[in-house]
Amino acid sequence: QDDDFHQQWQNCKLAGKRRLRQLILEECGVDFDTDMLFDIQVKRIHEYKRQLLNILHVIHLYDRIIKGDTYAMQPRCVLIGGKAAPGYDMAKKIIKLINNVARVINEDPRATPWLRVAFLPNYRVSSMEVICAGAELSEQISTAGKEASGTGNMKFMMNGAITIGTYDGANIEILDAVGEENFFLFGLKANQVESLRKSYNPLQLISDNENLARVIHLIESGHFNLFETNLFDSIIGAIRHPDDPWMTAADFESFVDAQERVGRAYSEREQWTRMSILNTSRSSHFS
Repeated sequence: QDDDFHQQWQNCKLAGKRRLRQLILEECGVDFDTDMLFDIQVKRIHEYKRQLLNILHVIHLYDRIIKGDTYAMQPRCVLIGGKAAPGYDMAKKIIKLINNVARVINEDPRATPWLRVAFLPNYRVSSMEVICAGAELSEQISTAGKEASGTGNMKFMMNGAITIGTYDGANIEILDAVGEENFFLFGLKANQVESLRKSYNPLQLISDNENLARVIHLIESGHFNLFETNLFDSIIGAIRHPDDPWMTAADFESFVDAQERVGRAYSEREQWTRMSILNTSRSSHFS
């Protein structure tokens, strides 16, 4: 509750964000604004880790901006990074989608005050040392039941980033340590994922959710690949397929709702700083 300590904490995080801004400028050519929320997902590119869900949310934010629906929107800079296995075609397509979306958003002056996006190439340990210290929101959004207890989420937690995540892997232990009020939980749990498989109908989910339908339409219409016809058809097909094991469409609405909670919390700087401090202090369990 100490105001002076809060100020020191904010200064420390700002210094980390400035170093990260410089890295992204050098590596990606994108200029992040340190006054914005730094929203980070760095990990191996894989369908179960759902970088795709992350970029669908980014497209949703962009759609809101071009509609003029920016009321209560928290400006944010989104960084996604990671490597894909050489023969993993879908992972490569997802990287391509992220880069195409980033290019369109970063070149649109309507988006500049609200949203910046970058994909970090050649993700590596020396990059993570900078990324971790500058991160404010840690994206740990794997399909529940698919994630082993890795340590990336713990590293972000120790550096004062707040997790948005599913009830899966080491997220569960982080949630137990910090309490639900200091963690942005969303999505189906593992038992719910298994139950839904028998009757999963993503076409109905897309039809029933205007935001998701608009996002799918933007991708399908070629908005992000004007001169690369049908480039992302396989991605759209995977989202719409009733056997999609990653349940991307099923968790979209819950993810958007959780991200709106993130925005409200970040706008209350004292509350966010307190959450950040508690995440670091309660990470001792994992050291």
